[in-house]
Amino acid sequence: MDGLVLEICGAVAIVMGGWRSYAVAREALGPLAHEGDPTRTEIEASRPFPLRPRVRAFARRVAVSIGWLAIAFYGLYLLARGQGVPG
Repeated sequence: MDGLVLEICGAVAIVMGGWRSYAVAREALGPLAHEGDPTRTEIEASRPFPLRPRVRAFARRVAVSIGWLAIAFYGLYLLARGQGVPG
């Protein structure tokens, strides 16, 4: 029974973590595919690189995506652990 619970929790973590990681990574890469407003682009170009809002949003979204990916990998660990538990 313990192994089954670990396998179910691991499978849920894999699916949720993988899907959310993909969705947030897609959000992060979306603005790179579009040009955006030319006036806003010129204003942001005058700021230092790390202080640009687009750069900060990209970095934040990538960090969140990596966090969700870590949850998915933990789900893989739980799944492997659950298969090794005698039930």
